[in-house]
Amino acid sequence: MITYDLTGKAALVTGGASGIGLATSAMLGRNGATVAVNFLANDPRGKEAVGKLHADGLKAIEAPGDVGDAVDCERMVKRAIDDLGRLDLLASNAGTPGTRRKIEPHQLDLITEDFWSTLLQVNLLGVFRCAKAAAPALKPTRGAIVNTASIAGLGYAGSSLSYSATKAGVVSLTQNLARALGPEVRVNAVAPGAVDSAWMVEWTEEQRRASIEGAALKRRCTPDDIAEVIVFLGFGAAMVTGQTIVVDGGLTL
Repeated sequence: MITYDLTGKAALVTGGASGIGLATSAMLGRNGATVAVNFLANDPRGKEAVGKLHADGLKAIEAPGDVGDAVDCERMVKRAIDDLGRLDLLASNAGTPGTRRKIEPHQLDLITEDFWSTLLQVNLLGVFRCAKAAAPALKPTRGAIVNTASIAGLGYAGSSLSYSATKAGVVSLTQNLARALGPEVRVNAVAPGAVDSAWMVEWTEEQRRASIEGAALKRRCTPDDIAEVIVFLGFGAAMVTGQTIVVDGGLTL
């Protein structure tokens, strides 16, 4: 695994209470960065995550807030930047499937207006809101944004057709933000495949086995696998912008 000297660098990781977000926060911290960990204010896992980072000797602060709420999102980002004193990386990872069980494409009756609204507000508009609020701080540091998309946004089935559509939007938004914020700020995305993490969708053991057998590397991704690419896109990859990097062990081959 590549290591970086991130002493004096600062990052904001949204959706940092568990899974990919927590793994990214820890990896950034182990490389010397100070991390603002975002989580929903009523999610006890957020404080627990920051406490664990502190226990491991890493520099982290709490950044509670809801990226799905326009006012709260802007407040959270600006407060985090003020608390950090600067911003070098925005890892826009917060997202939701909006369901605990996969909604098959033909089950259109389960796709309601409220369901659409929730996924659009969090998964797509939340990414834009965070980028817009963070851009003034990222430009002076020539920083980077890394968004969490999904292979579901690249034509593969996800937990629902709405989820896939919002993640396809993240791919497009990543390209357009790269145009909008260059040359000072690079903007990229990661598109995870099947990841073993605390996620709201309950996959069956059969589905899990199928995702392993279907992958060229014959295993599912871990949160650390995704975090490694996020950190690389944030602090390496100097000439990479507007790209979505698939991290799926060859599941989509």
